Amino acid sequence: MTLAARPPAAALVFRTLLVHGPLPRAEIGRRTGLSPGAVTKVATPLLADGWLTELGGPAAAGARGSGRPAVPLAIRADRARFVGVKITGDELIGVLTDLTARPLATGRAELRSRDVDTAVPDLARLVSRLCADAGPERPGGGRGPAYGAVHGLGVTLAGDVDGRTGVVGYSPFLDWRRVPLARLVEAATGLPTLVENDVRALTVAEQWFGAGVGLSSFALVTVGAGIGCGLSIDGRVVSGAHGVSGEVGHLPVGGTDRVCTCGNTGCVEAVASSRAITEQAREAAGDPGLGMAGAVRLAHAGHREVRAVFARAGRAMGLALASVANLVGPERIVISGEGVSSYDLYEEQIRRTFAAHAFGAAADCDLVVRPLPFEEWARGGAAVAAQRLFAPLG
Repeated sequence: MTLAARPPAAALVFRTLLVHGPLPRAEIGRRTGLSPGAVTKVATPLLADGWLTELGGPAAAGARGSGRPAVPLAIRADRARFVGVKITGDELIGVLTDLTARPLATGRAELRSRDVDTAVPDLARLVSRLCADAGPERPGGGRGPAYGAVHGLGVTLAGDVDGRTGVVGYSPFLDWRRVPLARLVEAATGLPTLVENDVRALTVAEQWFGAGVGLSSFALVTVGAGIGCGLSIDGRVVSGAHGVSGEVGHLPVGGTDRVCTCGNTGCVEAVASSRAITEQAREAAGDPGLGMAGAVRLAHAGHREVRAVFARAGRAMGLALASVANLVGPERIVISGEGVSSYDLYEEQIRRTFAAHAFGAAADCDLVVRPLPFEEWARGGAAVAAQRLFAPLG
């Protein structure tokens, strides 16, 4: 029997162990609200099927009732493997993980074309390469002899993505519209496939294994080619009724006539994304060939106009973060993405603006900067695939 077909209490116990690590039955009951008998009832078949294990082996298990310490239950990490792939505008980043999303292998491949008919085969080749490390055994079944013990594939990308249907409504950096990506990738790889917005997938990984562990609510704001936001409220990552949520990059902050990738003006992303900062720095420095690294060097060297570009970006980001804090009231906001490499240039402006616009106790929200490479974003895809193993609807 699959995890998804088991009672909700089984998924609750499994999720608790996945997030919090090995725990005695009594502690599982305390954390989940289940009675000792209920914990034992749902844990027994999970132990029999190899999803869980008792730490200490048979001798320790036989010690129960002898007055010795309780035997912890733990996830059996090698019971299932998953692949996660993040798609950027020019690259595919993949990771093979175990059931606890621990990376076992990583790989990258050039995205030769943004055309879907080219991108999907490129992705399938990367997945095949990663899955070759999974071995020949397939504990959970599945399709495709090249995929070893891999149970599922999670593909993540920026944009409007409906995780339930696997359809990419719109991805501005790939110029994809209404692409049934999950169906196409599943046909190409033979693996059960889900597709999710990359920031939401990263938020799942942070909720389970990163800066969100143990928090009732947190937000993840990413700064890079775009600006995204994942929201975890009461232990659930919010997807929105139509697969769109947390789009703080498209909050209007005004003060600019710059056109955003969405076609509107005045968006946070039109001022504070890496692309926007680079374009504004080129204008400020009078150098049309200036890149982001050059803009950072000029700002660090004290170039007044370029420093002002970063200051404007910091103000826009501070307004966005304050809006998140005011609307959601998270315990923590994690700031990540490739844009945090230059965070020191606008951190002061971000924090000052946030403090000025966060309402009341919302200003106490913890702001944490957490640089994460794209392999961690790909790991988010694997984590979402693992989540669907026991909770198909998220």
